[in-house]
Amino acid sequence: MTWRGVLRKVVGGVGSLTPTRVPAPAVERPVREVLELAVRIGEAMLALGAPAAEVTDAIRRVSRVYELECQVDLTFTSIMVAHDGTERMPGVTVMRVVASPSADFERLARVVDQVERIVRSGPVVPAAEAAVDDEARDTVRESLAAAHAELDAVLAAPRTYRRGVVTLLLSAMAASVALLLGGGPVSVVLAAATTALIDSTFRVLAALRLPVFFLQLTGAAIATTVAVVVTVLAPYLPLEVSALPPALVVASGIVVLLAGGSLVGAADDAINGFPVTASGRLVEVMLLTIGIVVGIGAVLDLARRLGVGFVLDELPVGPWPVAVQVLGAAGASAAWAMASYATVRTALLAGATGATAFVVAMLLGGTGVAPAAASALGALAIGFAAEALGPRVRVPAIVLTICGIVPLLPGLAIYRGMLALVNGDDPTQGFELLLQAGITGLALAAGVTLGEILARRTGASDRRLIPGYIRRTLRRR
Repeated sequence: MTWRGVLRKVVGGVGSLTPTRVPAPAVERPVREVLELAVRIGEAMLALGAPAAEVTDAIRRVSRVYELECQVDLTFTSIMVAHDGTERMPGVTVMRVVASPSADFERLARVVDQVERIVRSGPVVPAAEAAVDDEARDTVRESLAAAHAELDAVLAAPRTYRRGVVTLLLSAMAASVALLLGGGPVSVVLAAATTALIDSTFRVLAALRLPVFFLQLTGAAIATTVAVVVTVLAPYLPLEVSALPPALVVASGIVVLLAGGSLVGAADDAINGFPVTASGRLVEVMLLTIGIVVGIGAVLDLARRLGVGFVLDELPVGPWPVAVQVLGAAGASAAWAMASYATVRTALLAGATGATAFVVAMLLGGTGVAPAAASALGALAIGFAAEALGPRVRVPAIVLTICGIVPLLPGLAIYRGMLALVNGDDPTQGFELLLQAGITGLALAAGVTLGEILARRTGASDRRLIPGYIRRTLRRR
């Protein structure tokens, strides 16, 4: 015997522990498998941008198909579902960590459509019965396997558009915003080119796995740098400065960067009783917005130190008629929907909601209503229409609302507020403009959520309220 063996015998005890894995009892497996399907569906919906209330409702509806009542605890990064158990079986709890949110409206619509089909199929076999009956267990297992396979196919399917196409769509969105703000042809082209540069830079930085905060900061800095360069070169260009307002370039880029922030989702979660998830979304939105503000402020401060001056009230003169601006609003919403991988049909619906919101806000603003209130009422119209028509056209309401508020995002107010702060002539005005931008953002979120609530409370989603020929038209794909 070696000296190691002698020492082991003298010291005594077992040299190491043998890890063991205790499988779930057979009586728990059907229940656990049902909960795993429900949680996977909820995880996919939350990661793709669905609000917490819809995710919780989907999990419970899928569980009830198998006659299981469960408790759902949902945060911004995890989902936990628990079944209390019965006399035949103990309680079962399933938890999943949610991946970083990534907007993909086509996948979200397909997952929601799968939930509806699972619910419409009716009860399969009670999970409690499947726990004690072999034939019932086989039926449940086949049903769950088919549902898992369908969900896998949805999540593993290739993107609707290639990444280069998304860059072009974002450029079209920026061009539409510039058109909406009254920019001329040169401003529209420059805004599109600047956004293409920003998105291409994002693709390079994303490969380095930088946090989104630094991507937002970089994007805002690029847009502001282009504005500084235009200001410096303006005397040497064959164009008047008024024909190429640098503010439009920055404002268009800011709207593109702000469009990814789910302020609407945060407000929806908070109002519907999900404060933890709402806090997570709100912190994310605030962080992304601060990144934009820091990027703008850094470049403007550097330009001021170099002697480059900006005029705060440098705004376009609005050379386009109202019809063209409405077209720009529709184009911005539709382009953002497609940039988030929505289908052309969904993008057309999103463009219609964006144009509607802009027209409502513009008409109210023309009557003397405050900008924030006008934006809120425009957003309310979006929320009502999305909740009432979304289920009929098989498009999640959140898709229409997120895209519909794009024309109302306060990109120009953020830029002017930072410019006033950096110039130092009237810091109070800068804070007022930034506060106005924040109030407008909150008003948009509150208006959308209130519109959705009114649509549910008034029964606007009732199919009987819409003539049959319109219902048939809306249901067509």
